[in-house]
Amino acid sequence: MDPSEVDFLSEEQMITILPNFREGRMYLISGDLGPFEPGMPTEAPLWMAINLKCRKKCRIVAPDWMNVEQLREKRDEAKEMEYFTKMPNECYLEMTSLLLNSARDDIPHANEVQNLVKDIWEIRMAKMRKSMNIMVQEKETHARLDNLTRMEINTVRPFLTSSLNHMHKLRCYVAEHPRTGTGY
Repeated sequence: MDPSEVDFLSEEQMITILPNFREGRMYLISGDLGPFEPGMPTEAPLWMAINLKCRKKCRIVAPDWMNVEQLREKRDEAKEMEYFTKMPNECYLEMTSLLLNSARDDIPHANEVQNLVKDIWEIRMAKMRKSMNIMVQEKETHARLDNLTRMEINTVRPFLTSSLNHMHKLRCYVAEHPRTGTGY
């Protein structure tokens, strides 16, 4: 899966909108939505919310986790903890990117939210690189990576699978040719 596919999947996340139009219940393959009443909060998938926002048919309500204080706490927690902490949303990075690109005016303190999410991403990627480095140095064959999001997994997947394949080949070679050397 590449980042565009992860973005696509994240667009199914439900988000609250404030429509400025009236529409009855919509029957979609993914489920029923609505009814839509002007000014009444309604749940909609992110893809629909962005589409309606672009057509000036609604305002988007920022998700609860997308506030400066909560993101600061997540950033600090990510810095302090040795392991990966659970994120407030599986698609935090993708949702933030999509919402800031299409509904920046609906996100309170948008610039600070953007910077905090970027900081969290960088901290988690540094932690990921450190974990993979330790895994390779200690010649491990597997790793436990709890609390990673889809985007994080798919960012390191090509390198990680390639590294594990090379390590496996080296181990097989050493096992088959014990006289050529004991190390890698």
